[in-house]
Amino acid sequence: MSMWSNVSFQNSASFTMEQMTFFYDFSFLTILMILVFVVYMMVYLTLESLIKCYDLDNQTMESFWTVLPLLILVFLAFPSIRILYLMDEMKNPMLTCKVLGHQWFWSYEYSDFSSFEFDSYMVFNLMRLLEVDNCFVIPLGLKMRLLVSSVDVLHSWTVPAFGVKVDSVPGRLNQLNFTVNRLGVYFGQCSEICGVNHSFMPIMVEVVLNQGFSVWVENSS
Repeated sequence: MSMWSNVSFQNSASFTMEQMTFFYDFSFLTILMILVFVVYMMVYLTLESLIKCYDLDNQTMESFWTVLPLLILVFLAFPSIRILYLMDEMKNPMLTCKVLGHQWFWSYEYSDFSSFEFDSYMVFNLMRLLEVDNCFVIPLGLKMRLLVSSVDVLHSWTVPAFGVKVDSVPGRLNQLNFTVNRLGVYFGQCSEICGVNHSFMPIMVEVVLNQGFSVWVENSS
């Protein structure tokens, strides 16, 4: 979860979020190198008083500063397209759950189990505006598919540590996939301005081992 003076992303808990963090660091480093080069050239040209005649018509230099930006864009495009593909790839999910947004709480339904659903309301406890009475429990290491919709207004199911954010739209079924690779409890919130109690729609996800998930399902059904 976010902490005080945190200026970067939350610690990743899924493969997708790890790849997004790596790409962010890579693109930031590339942009920083371009910025340093441009600032250096501006300072150099400002302080330089001599005119070099051979630089006024240099085909090699013009070819270089035309091809180099193209190569930089290619190196940025391929990792980005790969991450987009991984976020949308929905092949052979191990567990399917349905999430419904209400004013102002969430409902969860485990589609692979018969008649297993519950509502998740915020409770006023230690973690202000983040804890709920019934948290969303998922197993570790299994590929999850979430079907997200709404019964009233626009909502958004968002968990930053998983790198997932999808709109909950009335009359429409959106889907997302992720695989969590770390145990723990993770928090998120509705990211749409859905009404007066918009800030009271927290998301609390508990990641447990497969054996613990089976026990939880048996005891909760």
